[in-house]
Amino acid sequence: MSTAAAAPARTGQVLADLLPSARISDRAMDIALVAGGAALTGLAAQISVPVPGSPVPVTGQTFAALLVGASLGAGRGFLALALYALAGTAGVPWFAGGASGAGAPSFGYVLGMLLASALVGALARRGADRSVWRTAATMVLGEAVIYAVGVPYLALATGMSASAAIAAGLTPFLIGDALKAALAMGALPTAWKLAGRR
Repeated sequence: MSTAAAAPARTGQVLADLLPSARISDRAMDIALVAGGAALTGLAAQISVPVPGSPVPVTGQTFAALLVGASLGAGRGFLALALYALAGTAGVPWFAGGASGAGAPSFGYVLGMLLASALVGALARRGADRSVWRTAATMVLGEAVIYAVGVPYLALATGMSASAAIAAGLTPFLIGDALKAALAMGALPTAWKLAGRR
C-alpha cells in the first residue's frame, strides 16, 4: 500500500502513502503503521479528564482515532483501531485512564471509533483532508459516527434513558470535539502542504 515519498501527492493517497518504504516491504510498513496507530490511540487515551455526572471522560482518544483514520486510510485505520480494541479487551491497560476490558459503559465509543476511522480514512483517500473546511466536515462526520454507537451503548450498559445518555455521553463533549476538529483543520492540510514541497 505504501509508495515512495518522491511520488507526487494525488487523490487516492493518504499521508501514510507518502512515507518512504524503499528499505522495507509494503507489508512490513503496513504492519508498522497499524501497530503505531493503535499505540498512538492508546497513548492519547491516557489524556483523560473525568466529567462530573458522566461515566465517560474527556480523552485524547477520539482525536487520535480520527487522525489515524485520516492519515492511514480506511483499511489500515480500521485495523489500527481493531488492534487497539482487541488488545484493550484482552487486558492491555490502554483504554481511557489505563482501563481495559469490554465492561465499561464507554466501550461503545471504542467500537464507534472503529467505524469512524474507516469512514474518515475513505474520505481522506478522496482528498477530504487537504483543505481546512473539508477536513472540519470530515472530522465532524467521524465524531458523529462515534456518538451514534457510543451513546446508545452507554444507555444500554447503564440503563439510562435516551435523553439521559445524550446528556451524559454527548452534550458535555461538544466543545472539546469542536476544539479537536479545529486542531485537525490545521494539522492535516498543513501536513499535505509540507508533503507537496518535498
